[in-house]
Amino acid sequence: MKLKTCFAAFSLGLLAACAQITPHEVIQNANIRKAVQNARTRSDHDALTNHFEGAARQMQIKAEEQKKLLEHYEEKSYLYGRRAQDLKSHTWALARKYEETAEAHVKEAAVHRQMALEAAQHNYAARDE
Repeated sequence: MKLKTCFAAFSLGLLAACAQITPHEVIQNANIRKAVQNARTRSDHDALTNHFEGAARQMQIKAEEQKKLLEHYEEKSYLYGRRAQDLKSHTWALARKYEETAEAHVKEAAVHRQMALEAAQHNYAARDE
């Protein structure tokens, strides 16, 4: 009984933590949007590339955590009773969302990597003139 209660509390806490966006994340997202809008130099785009690659790695880690949790729910669904299906579908949706977000970050990093190369070529060409 104690183990069942512990798992239930853990899963509810995890679900609540995943569902909330902190004020820090809102500010960080606004700062990234501003950095993207103001990026002009190669170093600006390189920094954004690094940021989006790091964010993609974080999202992939979160997706893997959700997949492990989903495996747990599938193997031990009897511990969660009628809520098991809801937990499984919610966890699957979170894993999918994290994977899609990771993919979007990878694409954004590729765009900024290309822009950094173009900025470097433009600067090189401007020096030769």
